[in-house]
Amino acid sequence: MNDIANFKTEAAHSEPKFSRFSYNSFLTLPTLRKSVMTAYIFISFRSYSLLMLQTRSIGRRFSSRETVEGAGVRLRRAFGYSELPLFDPFLMLDDFRADRPEDYLLGVPWHPHRGIETVTYMLEGRMEHRDSMGNSGSVDAGNIQWMTAGSGIIHQEMPKPVNGIMGGFQLWVNLPRSHKMMDPRYQEIAWDRIPVVEANSGVTVKVICGKFGDAIGPVRDIVADPDFFDVSVLHRAHFTAKVKRGYTVFAYVIGGEGILDEAETTVKNHDLVIFSDGDNVTASGIGIKSFRFLLLSGRPFHEPVAWRGPIVMNTDAELQQAFQEYRDGTFIQKGK
Repeated sequence: MNDIANFKTEAAHSEPKFSRFSYNSFLTLPTLRKSVMTAYIFISFRSYSLLMLQTRSIGRRFSSRETVEGAGVRLRRAFGYSELPLFDPFLMLDDFRADRPEDYLLGVPWHPHRGIETVTYMLEGRMEHRDSMGNSGSVDAGNIQWMTAGSGIIHQEMPKPVNGIMGGFQLWVNLPRSHKMMDPRYQEIAWDRIPVVEANSGVTVKVICGKFGDAIGPVRDIVADPDFFDVSVLHRAHFTAKVKRGYTVFAYVIGGEGILDEAETTVKNHDLVIFSDGDNVTASGIGIKSFRFLLLSGRPFHEPVAWRGPIVMNTDAELQQAFQEYRDGTFIQKGK
């Protein structure tokens, strides 16, 4: 017992040899000391950066509304002229998923576009199109067409069912003053060129435009620098995407139910949310059915918008000129 007591007393009043050795070694090895300090600074900086990252919350929430376009196409408009300039650089998003052929077969006959880009993303059926430059074809299920109208295109769009089913979306993206009169062009992307990323267990991301992880979407060189993802999140799965600060970011729900912010606000099919500023967006699936939504972000232009029908310019005078050229037959600047 006395031996044990003496050992405890000595241990309490002596410096641990390992600690003394480590301290002296640290002082006498400059390279080791420098490496440790560098690692400490790096870890501290990384920890600070992670703490400063901000998850975007829902700024405003909408529900798409029924409307009629073209020759009588019934659809749902997620946002449009009434919401200017909230979604800058985006102008309009239409949801033309339909169960009844009579709601869409009349299509959208010949009409002009100038100063914008129109993006058609088909889920089912197909969209047949023809234009004033001699282009014709069809946007089939899973495919996307990114049409830059620029200085002007006249075209028609005719939705067609496949096996009795048709549905998709059309997005309008503004062009800045410097690019309003750029040459028209198409980017037509087949479904098998769109990267599909399994982000986490139960999360699938189709990368149409922009970058998600190491995947880069096939639509390139867009002035608004957009991201366009089709995201599916299973029940209890979680999704996170980095977004650029200062960019407009919104999500449109196209299936199931889920949560799109840390406040656990529940959203469902046909709901639209625009996010406050921040560094990332999160989502979680809460229903039995897969929670599916379109996630888009883009650089706002902060320019005046003069918009009448299918033509979007910066001033009323430019609008009047465009419609006068259309009446005079001088609207098409390229592809004559």
